[in-house]
Amino acid sequence: MAPEVAAVLLAAGASTRMGTAKQLLAVRGKPAIRLCVEALQAGGLHHPVVVLGSRREECEAALAGLSVTFAVNNDPKSEMAESVRIGLRAATATATGILICLCDHPLVTPSTYKEVSTAHLHYAEQIIIPVHKGRRGHPTLFPRSLLEGIYAGLTMRDIIQRNDDRVTHVALDDEGILLDMDTVHDYIRLCARAES
Repeated sequence: MAPEVAAVLLAAGASTRMGTAKQLLAVRGKPAIRLCVEALQAGGLHHPVVVLGSRREECEAALAGLSVTFAVNNDPKSEMAESVRIGLRAATATATGILICLCDHPLVTPSTYKEVSTAHLHYAEQIIIPVHKGRRGHPTLFPRSLLEGIYAGLTMRDIIQRNDDRVTHVALDDEGILLDMDTVHDYIRLCARAES
């Protein structure tokens, strides 16, 4: 089977630390969730799976006109791993690599998505993690066969730790892989970076 990558964008969180839905916060004049999907598609991942939960209808409206598959996590208190399980079930069956993307990292560039996905074509059995100035960031690409350990109750961190010998780092000049927005302070900082 030829290597093929599918993207899963996790956007189901309740944003408790932020106090409002991170998915819908404006970044560069657009809802963060739309910015993420547009970057994925510009990076060659044309039909991502988007896992929704909180504010589902508004998130769907924010993605109007974009080619995506929606999956739903109805438990707002569940761990991230549950959203990964739901997204993985919705991903195309032919995908050999699954790129797990986070909606609270809206400044990841299209070229980063492209480079991490391309790495899978050369290192199909490796976990691909982007690095900026020595720091690991997001998104992370898993061989599907490894990621399916998530159905056995593992988290993504568990899978990485158990397969540390199968991790390949891709050094990138993209600070966006490190910039998340869990709190209002994070969001203000991220918006300042987005405008600079």
